[in-house]
Amino acid sequence: MSDTAADPLADVDPDRHPVILFDGVCNLCHGTIRFLVRHDDAGVFRFAPLESPVGEALLRERGLPTEGHDSFVLVEGDDTFQKSTAALRVARRLGLPWRLAWELRRLPLGVRDAVYDLVAEYRYDVFGKKDVCEVPEPEVRARFAERALE
Repeated sequence: MSDTAADPLADVDPDRHPVILFDGVCNLCHGTIRFLVRHDDAGVFRFAPLESPVGEALLRERGLPTEGHDSFVLVEGDDTFQKSTAALRVARRLGLPWRLAWELRRLPLGVRDAVYDLVAEYRYDVFGKKDVCEVPEPEVRARFAERALE
């Protein structure tokens, strides 16, 4: 096994396993990750908090800021997606009926992202927030790109 302390991306392969970066203190985000683990039947996706060494390394590698994110980020191969586009690209890889959400890509990006931004703005007020990143249950933890959790 690689020394992930030296290189947090040593075990990350977004070509085979796209990585979803999410807000590690957000209750809505954790609920979304649990939902994805249940519905990603092929086990394609891997997950990492934005605030983790893997999250920060992927953001830096992609030329994105490591702080101030109000969106989850999908790292898929050489591509990086945010906000509604990331959410819809994830949905298209799930089974029915969830993959039908991919059709929402036909809506104008500005409209889609405005709805996404509204949810993101109020996510802590409605769903709450942790003081620190939550350590997920074993079923979810097994799908994390962050091997330091093991």
